[in-house]
Amino acid sequence: MKTMRCAIPLDESSVIYAATGAAVAAVAVIGSRAVAPDSRWYRSLHKPSWQPPSRAFGAVWSPLYVSIAWAGGHALSNTRWRARRGLAISLGANLTLNAAWSWMFFGLRSPQAGLLATVLLDVSNLELLHRTARTDPPAALALLPYATWCAFATALSSSIARRNPSR
Repeated sequence: MKTMRCAIPLDESSVIYAATGAAVAAVAVIGSRAVAPDSRWYRSLHKPSWQPPSRAFGAVWSPLYVSIAWAGGHALSNTRWRARRGLAISLGANLTLNAAWSWMFFGLRSPQAGLLATVLLDVSNLELLHRTARTDPPAALALLPYATWCAFATALSSSIARRNPSR
């Protein structure tokens, strides 16, 4: 009996989008493992009045992660040779810093470490935006809300670190 196979051809772009989506999903899961907004430690921190409620963070991060995955896949698909390698390294470093923030802030229970991580993430965002804009302006535009939210997170982390110097 003859077996029928349904083969879906995967072009290079599909593979890139899938890999970028998987990397972003992994970062979301790894980072979220450290987040504990209901912990006694976090609840005891002095936070600014302008901090959004905890549930708002998930509502914001979900579409941001989708936009990062799309922008990364789009930019990598539209970039060639050394520029693609540099962009992939930049995106990988950015995603690593993204996940690291949760572990440095919540995992280490250190607002100061969290502030350091978010400042490094902001620098990485600027570098990633610059690199992406050179080869794929629409992808760079899609990354702007992410960079803006991270800048807000830096202001929030700074305020929390300042209010909690001994923690």
